[in-house]
Amino acid sequence: MVVMAVLGAAAFVENAHAGTAGESQPRQEPFASSAAEDVGRLLAPLLAKHDVPGMAAVALTSEKLLAQGAAGVRRRGSPEQVTIGDKFHIGSCTKAITATLCAILVDQGDLSWDTTIADVFAELGESIQPAYRSVTLEQLLAHRAGIPAELPGGVLQLRLRTSPAKPAQARHLLLRDVLAQEPSAEPGAKFIYSNAGYAIAGHMAETVAGKDWETLLREKIAAPLGMTSLGFGAPGTLGVVDQPRGHGPMGAPVEPGPLADNPTAIGPAGTAHCAPGDWARFAAAHLAGARGKPTGLGLERSAFEKLHAPAEGGPPKYALGWMVVERNWAHGVALSHSGSNTLWYAVAWLAPKRDFGVLVACNRGGEEALKACDEAASILIRHSLEKAAKAE
Repeated sequence: MVVMAVLGAAAFVENAHAGTAGESQPRQEPFASSAAEDVGRLLAPLLAKHDVPGMAAVALTSEKLLAQGAAGVRRRGSPEQVTIGDKFHIGSCTKAITATLCAILVDQGDLSWDTTIADVFAELGESIQPAYRSVTLEQLLAHRAGIPAELPGGVLQLRLRTSPAKPAQARHLLLRDVLAQEPSAEPGAKFIYSNAGYAIAGHMAETVAGKDWETLLREKIAAPLGMTSLGFGAPGTLGVVDQPRGHGPMGAPVEPGPLADNPTAIGPAGTAHCAPGDWARFAAAHLAGARGKPTGLGLERSAFEKLHAPAEGGPPKYALGWMVVERNWAHGVALSHSGSNTLWYAVAWLAPKRDFGVLVACNRGGEEALKACDEAASILIRHSLEKAAKAE
């Protein structure tokens, strides 16, 4: 399972101090962490409070890390400490990366926001429901395609998890099975949060580009941004506690392997992992793009405006890979998303008008993990804005 953004995250900093072209050229300043404040001490008390093994967080602007910190252990019952360089699974926060990849392919002319399922998969013909043929890439990324919230039946889920097929082939299997079912709503009519919809959008991207989604993310996003830790599935090596382990809602660790993450078929919806600093590089590109500054991704400001603009017909206000909410501390619009594969939890908050963002991840799933990340985000937002106010 991949969890959508939590609308209440960072709510208790609502009244915090208010204060007063993504061209392809390299970014003007290196996105370095050497001067970032260590905020591990702010995270440590939350581990026992919420029974979370480990946690990491960063605060950032479009050009630098303001703060970073880690606390806890990689695996419950083992002594290895979490570090800020460790890889954390970010669940549905992957969706913003998938949407950004699609924006790059639109900019390059491989896709358009109006490209339909029928345009890309004409060979499916009558095997898919007629209503799905005119569903657009934009509708898929905005969760307004009528695609069901859950995969149809346990049989498909079992097939996807046990299939020896390569990721793109598994996504084609998902595509055929999902689109053979009746839509949950008329496409375009309502918001239905759908991991399958994002899997199909990612499959459209890899089909037109001739490379699988994982390779596209590495080439078109990770490489230009310097996200060297980006990977897919559960991080780490079986039998060696070299990376954090995911922990289930009851707190038990789960070793890396096929059962430690979502099936690769829904990768575009939520199978990415990376170190917090690399995740921050992606978030910083969105802050920079929203302000018309260089991002390194070859996208103009208008592309980020598209990615950040909520689809018509809410609620909720969901853009392309981002929930869109209003927060006083953000000086207006804040972009947010959270994600979990039930073994990890992560949350992102970006405030484009303030050129500020916070990212938090922990290696446990469930309600307590949500509360831990929510509270950590709020603490870090308040701490960072209060520090900025004192510096003015």
